[in-house]
Parts: sequence; C-alpha cells; structure tokens
Amino acid sequence: MTDSQFGLFGADPWWLVLLKVVALFAILVLLTLFTIWWERRVVSRMQNRIGPNRVGPQGLLQSLMDGIKLALKEEIIPTSAHLAVYWIAPVISATMAFLAFAVIPFGPEVSIFGVMTPLQLTDFPVSVLYVLAIASIGIYGIVLGGWASGSTYPLLGGLRSTAQMISYEIAMGLSFVAVFIYAGSMSTSDIIIAQEPIWFAVILLPSFIIYVTAMVGETNRAPFDLPEAEGELVGGFHTEYSSLKFALFFLAEYINMVTVSALATTLFLGGWRAPWPLSLWEGANEGWWPMLWWLLKVQIFIFVFIWLRGTLPRMRYDQFMRFGWKILIPVSVVWIVIVAAARIMRNDVALSTTEILVSGAVVIVVLLVGSWLIQARQDRRQRAIDEAEAEAAAAPFDPMAGGFPVPPLPGQSFTYTSRRASAQGTTIVQERAAEVVAEEDDDTSDGEDNNG
Repeated sequence: MTDSQFGLFGADPWWLVLLKVVALFAILVLLTLFTIWWERRVVSRMQNRIGPNRVGPQGLLQSLMDGIKLALKEEIIPTSAHLAVYWIAPVISATMAFLAFAVIPFGPEVSIFGVMTPLQLTDFPVSVLYVLAIASIGIYGIVLGGWASGSTYPLLGGLRSTAQMISYEIAMGLSFVAVFIYAGSMSTSDIIIAQEPIWFAVILLPSFIIYVTAMVGETNRAPFDLPEAEGELVGGFHTEYSSLKFALFFLAEYINMVTVSALATTLFLGGWRAPWPLSLWEGANEGWWPMLWWLLKVQIFIFVFIWLRGTLPRMRYDQFMRFGWKILIPVSVVWIVIVAAARIMRNDVALSTTEILVSGAVVIVVLLVGSWLIQARQDRRQRAIDEAEAEAAAAPFDPMAGGFPVPPLPGQSFTYTSRRASAQGTTIVQERAAEVVAEEDDDTSDGEDNNG
C-alpha cells in the first residue's frame, strides 16, 4: 500500500479531528431519530394506520420526545442482576455502534476552514475487517445484558444472539471476499475507487444478495429478530432493562442498521459516487454533493429494513439457523471459488471474456445438476419416510400397547370409551370369566365323579 493513498489520513490538525468526531456523532443521532420516525410512518402506511403526527411537523419530533421520556423514566433493576455487567452491557452495544463508523467514507476531499481533508474520519489497509471486529464486540453487549439480568428469557435471548452472530457473520465475511479480490484492497476508500467504472453490486450480484441477507440477521431485525421474539421470550435480551439503559440498546440497534447500510453502500453501490445518469454531470462527485448521494443510498437500504419488518413474519429458530448454515455459507464458498477462478483465468491464463463466460456457464450447469441430484435423493428419502409414517398411521392405534395410556400422534385415531362404559365392560368381562371358571369347575367335578 503506497503512502499516497492514505497520505491525508492522520495529517489533520487536532481541532479538525475533534470536529469530525462531533459531526459524526451528530449525524448518527439525527439519522437514528429520523429512522425511528420513518419506520413508524412507513409501517403505519403499510398497515393502514396514521402513525406519529402530533409532535412537530408530521410528527418529526416524536422520536426526540420518546428519547427524553426514556431518559427521565424511573429505572427498575432486578434484585438478581449482576450490577457491574448489567450496567456495562448497554454501554458496550452503543459505543461499538458509534466506533464502527470511523472508517466509512462520506465523500471525497473537501476544504474545511481552509484545510483539505477527506469526508472520512480515518482509513487503513484493513478497514473492512475493523468494522467486522467492532460489530462482533457489539454483540457482547446483547449477550452480557441477557446474562446479567438474572432472568430466564433474557438469557435465552442472549444465547440466541450469540448463535445468530456466529452463523450470519460467517456468511457476511465470506461475501466480502469477492469484493477484496476485485478491489485488491480491504480499505474502504480504495474499494470505492475500484468501483469507478461499474458497481460491485452488478458484477458481484451473488455477494451483494448474500450480504444484504446476512446484514438483516446480523442486526437482529425482522424476520430474523429471534433474540427479542416477543411471542416466545417476552422481550428477549432487554426484558429486564428500562429507562436510559433500554434507550441505549434501542440506539445501538438503529445505529447498527445505518452502519451495515453504509457498509453495503461502500462495498457494493460505489459509496459516495453519484449514480447514473447523475454521474454524467462533471461536478456530481466533487465538493459536498457526494454526501447527498451517500445519504440517499443508505436510506434505500434502511427502507428495505422497514419493508421487511412490515411484511414478513418472524422465522422459526430452526429454519433461521438452517438457512444460515446450509444455504448462505455453502453458496458463499462456491461463489468465492468461481470468482477466484475467473480472476485467475483473466489475469494469468489470459482467456478472453467469451471463454470465461463459457467456462462459468459450464460450472454453473454442473453445480445445478449436482444440486438437482442431491435434492432428488433427499426427496426420495423423504417420500420413503412419509410412506412409513402413513403405514404406521393406518395401523390400528392401541393406547395401552406400552402398558400405560398414551395420546395418539398426528394422523392416528382411536375410539374413545368413557370410564363408565369401560367399567361396565370390565364388570361384564369379569362376570363372564367367573362363569367360565365355574363351568370348568363343574366339568372337573363331573369327571372326577365318573372316574370314581
């Protein structure tokens, strides 16, 4: 990595660095307040409701009033909570959410009070890995918050968040590999420069789809909001939190939405560069205009988050984990192999574009045939299981077969006999058995008399 690519980072005066930090904090807080209002308005529109419309114009200040209300509410701390961890958990989540934005580019170089500086706090050769590391630490706040509450349901929510982070962060990290191969760098500013002719969302579409799916699971948003499933876990990891600590968890969730959206914009949508046809204007990528394009792209991703929450039901937990481990991760690995092979053939073997496309088509056909054969085998196995279950269901059900009464399984049925009828039947059987025994005794005595 040459010095010229990172020459402006680290050369800013201290007051400019402080100004960038304050501005970044203000932007994230304002984006959070706007996102909360926008989500409530959009979902209310989807569900034919009104939404916030009282506080401020069109209800724009409703989110601010909710934050003030949470900060001033009485706090309730469980007696069984581990106080030190209980206090630090929401701070970890909120702090890591802010730190992840340190390497996100907002725009090109601009002049701020006469000093030329990039619209980015900092950058280094492994910026994307830094974002992944910070996001992983942020999950600790959820896990520790669920454990420190001293309650069953928050603990289950924390454990679910751990499994969710492990599962979907693997797929998320694998979706970045193809971007690194094409960009030749892990620096966020270099990746934006590498997308100048065409966005990576076009040429690396599978990686883009995998990342968008994984980022929803990584941020615990519907339909992947299993750590806070109200129907199963009351409220999940934050059930025992109230007042300002709950507000910090809430703040961290929405800032993480902005973070993963900004990262998707940086890696796949050209970052702050203007989309076509705005890119035809010479000044579209100069000055402060790129910050507007960046905001529009990020808001599109946030709208997708809101859209999913308003339309899709929550997945079952086993379906959620199966989707991550058996679909996203294998598809990511196969796609990385295809991308790496294509790059080698283009750079080292020097194949033409037509030859690469033909080779890719052959590989895709082989993969599709292989997946079809595997699916056919699974279908045959499932049909055999279904036939065996059907035969078992067709057999007469005996609730006393095991020596004690058991209820019927799905598909089984039996004729119910009331206790009175059962008792009468038992009495009849006993009387009949006594008659049989008496008849046998009479026959035995008659035989003895005849023998005598």
